[in-house]
Amino acid sequence: MKQLIELYRQWSGEEPASVEKLPVGGSNREYYRFYPSPSAQHPSPVIGVVGTSRDENHAFIYLCRHFTKRQLPVPKLLAASNDELRYLQTDLGPVSLFDAIRGGREAGGRYTLKEQELLKRTIRQLPNIQMRGFRELDFSQCYPQAEFDTNSVLFDLNYFKYCFLKATELDFHELKLEADFHLLAKDLTEAGDEQCFLYRDFQARNVMLVDGQPYFIDFQGGRKGPYYYDLASFLWQASARYPYKVRRELVYEYYNELKNYTEVPTPHHFVNRLSLFVLFRTLQVLGAYGFRGYFERKRHFIDSIPPAMQNLRELLGASNFPYPYLVTLLTQLTELPRFRQLDVTASRADGFKTTEKNPYKPHPQDGPATFSKYDAQGPLVVKVFSFSYRKGIPEDESGNGGGYVFDCRSTHNPGRYEPYKQLTGLDEPVIRFLEDDGEILTFLDSVYKLADAHVRRYIQRGFTSLMFSFGCTGGQHRSVYSAQHLAEHLHAKFGIEVRICHREQHINQVLPAKG
Repeated sequence: MKQLIELYRQWSGEEPASVEKLPVGGSNREYYRFYPSPSAQHPSPVIGVVGTSRDENHAFIYLCRHFTKRQLPVPKLLAASNDELRYLQTDLGPVSLFDAIRGGREAGGRYTLKEQELLKRTIRQLPNIQMRGFRELDFSQCYPQAEFDTNSVLFDLNYFKYCFLKATELDFHELKLEADFHLLAKDLTEAGDEQCFLYRDFQARNVMLVDGQPYFIDFQGGRKGPYYYDLASFLWQASARYPYKVRRELVYEYYNELKNYTEVPTPHHFVNRLSLFVLFRTLQVLGAYGFRGYFERKRHFIDSIPPAMQNLRELLGASNFPYPYLVTLLTQLTELPRFRQLDVTASRADGFKTTEKNPYKPHPQDGPATFSKYDAQGPLVVKVFSFSYRKGIPEDESGNGGGYVFDCRSTHNPGRYEPYKQLTGLDEPVIRFLEDDGEILTFLDSVYKLADAHVRRYIQRGFTSLMFSFGCTGGQHRSVYSAQHLAEHLHAKFGIEVRICHREQHINQVLPAKG
């Protein structure tokens, strides 16, 4: 610390007024914020860094200077010690993208329009740092290696095998698995025109917001590699719980921005290649979660396994990977009782698909749009209805007299416009119309607060049945959207069983209790 203060003194010409140690994440570096005196020549705070690895620090220092030269949105390097174990950089402030979108993450992936705009700004900047940062970069300066290659892929796949798969005690054939690992590694590293600066640790924690604009930090692990990796790493981060619609829009934003820097493949080829990297990144993070959770006994990583397994489950259902043994084994893995989650509609993981069937259309085996009376002996079950006021408020079959009824008719009605008349509140164009308009989001914010308090109290008191109903003119657009979103919100937040009935659409759905 004394040496870092001395570096600050040499750079600024005076002592700092105060020094604040910043929280440490998973890094082996220590970060400090240096505050100058009011009369200082350099009036803004700066960040001081102390690292234990000279090679890692050297990679950051080199990349920071290179990116600054390329006029990319990164902190500027102000000074570095001769041994490169300490350096100073500009202070980008206290607000990370991770902090700015906390509300949507904690709401189970229900991101506001403001949060979605921050995500879009960030993903539009990714090709900028990948492609412009790639130009004239000396990859021999990178740490711990210069390039994403077969050996690094196999290392991570075997990390998954030994730190996660073996810990589950699931039987598997080592040689068959290794054969598919090698095929996957070959496909991931095949040569093409997709090479860039691969950020590698591209996540919301490593994006700082300065006046709402994204700046990038912690890129010292970057190397030469395919641009799909960072996109998969960011959008399929398990704890972020980005819903299908948000993922799809962000992939679209990235693809269109990438066109400004390089010739891009066809959308079909792009999404097929992206799906391989989503598979690889999912196995990679499960390996990390297994080691940090099962072996180091860190609860946070144990808690991160279920959403990662859900990503894997949905990915396997949406893609046709040419690795038969690996796919069979992973399918068995997702079906283990400890990982089984039957909620397949709350958060779509196949955001790279170019076409989408409506997951909420009724199955031929579904019965009429009603619920049977719930047995009063058991945990809380919430029933959520959408309905048309013209046909009356839904009856309560529990014998408790019913629950909340919300009138959606004050919000803008997409059913007044021809393009939406044959669609419902479950269809993407209607969802986009309602969310872009914004009235429905303000309406639901109040509903969520009321419903959360009510559900929490019902659970505390041991009640077994609660009912919410949303009505609009035809029971087709606004009420369907609102009912579906409240149901998914309650299921994600409380893990309780939620039964959905879109009465006028004859659609039933059950979100099973978790755990």
